[in-house]
Amino acid sequence: QVQLVESGGGLVQAGGSLRLSCAASGRAFSFYAMGWFRQAPGKEREFVAAISWSGRNTRYADSVKGRFTISRDNAKAYLKMNSLKPEDTAVYYCAAVRSVNDYAPLVYDYWGQGTQVTVSS
Repeated sequence: QVQLVESGGGLVQAGGSLRLSCAASGRAFSFYAMGWFRQAPGKEREFVAAISWSGRNTRYADSVKGRFTISRDNAKAYLKMNSLKPEDTAVYYCAAVRSVNDYAPLVYDYWGQGTQVTVSS
């Protein structure tokens, strides 16, 4: 089992920045690909960004390319969000999956509880 805990959410004005963190515990974090998803009120959960276990490969949703950056170190995954827009308002979830290939996947097995990000106009 992998336990994931997100932090760093909050209220920010449009154009501002936030950095989300995801702390992982349980199994060896090094061999898990990590991802970020979000869910806005009344909408389905959507993919935001992913990073392979090595950190060499990343993937982004078109809506956040050039504004968001996913990264990781030995114990955490991060999502740096710049130029935030009101439409980025959502609960952001961290996710993990054991990965034998060095891909940035779209399907995950473990999920955090989420952290709220609110962008005011």
